[in-house]
Amino acid sequence: MINIRRLTESDLDTFIDIRIGQLREEGATEDIDLRPALRDYYDRHMKDGTFVSWIAEDSGKIIGTSGMSFVEKPPYFSCPSGRIGLLSSMFTDKDHRRQGIAKKLLDLVVNDAREYGCGCVQITASDMGVLLYTDYGFRKNGNFMQYNL
Repeated sequence: MINIRRLTESDLDTFIDIRIGQLREEGATEDIDLRPALRDYYDRHMKDGTFVSWIAEDSGKIIGTSGMSFVEKPPYFSCPSGRIGLLSSMFTDKDHRRQGIAKKLLDLVVNDAREYGCGCVQITASDMGVLLYTDYGFRKNGNFMQYNL
């Protein structure tokens, strides 16, 4: 039976391993140890309430994850609150895909964003996740660009 609950601090080592595996599955090839930086990020932002996550378990093993970081920018017309939910860490174990787990996790973090006062939710979707997000109502925004410092 699948159990869905909030991520806790005691789950972080496994959550981080899953996150790194997800990045590798999506094509990341960098050879640096992200564990310390991820641990620091999740520790700080879980404590201050600007990162939330729901996980799915099957027989005590984490088989699905979600994550939402809350950021604030100056308000703009399509997001007058300026509060944005940045969706991340959406992952379902290969043996549990196509069972509605990701949609349930997405529902929960989107609701968290709504309760936080976010005016929108954004994600840079992997090819695998595009259908989930478009079915949910996300629209593509071709203007996303990044400048690395």
